[in-house]
Amino acid sequence: MPTLTNEMMRSIIMDHYSSPLHKHVPSEEGYEKWHMHSDNCIDDLNIYLKVENGKVVDACFDGVACTISTASTDIMCEVVIGKTTDEAKFAIEQYNHMIHEEPFDADVIDEAIAFINTSKQAARIRCATIGWNAADNILKDK
Repeated sequence: MPTLTNEMMRSIIMDHYSSPLHKHVPSEEGYEKWHMHSDNCIDDLNIYLKVENGKVVDACFDGVACTISTASTDIMCEVVIGKTTDEAKFAIEQYNHMIHEEPFDADVIDEAIAFINTSKQAARIRCATIGWNAADNILKDK
């Protein structure tokens, strides 16, 4: 597992919060949308995935969300784009294992490793998983 300092993790999270690459409504057709919200936070997001020929060709999101939700969802988009649906589902599964302090494969979650300490703040688990859970719901039948 990569070793990141708290400062490095904060930097990754703040970068994806302040300048999310994947925060927009898709401009073309062919995306599946899943809406998620949190009763405990401001999070109210639409997650969009475009799957073609068994591969996630694009992912994006839009809405209002806290720092943790925005950053984790932006990273989720980066993680799943270009993966087969099985690879994307595996990455989502590994991320959730990490969040719940279970053994996981760090190689498939990339910068999402920045959320490794989320379980220490139980109230933030929903924030850190909202986008990942939406993507998982979209991919369930794929």
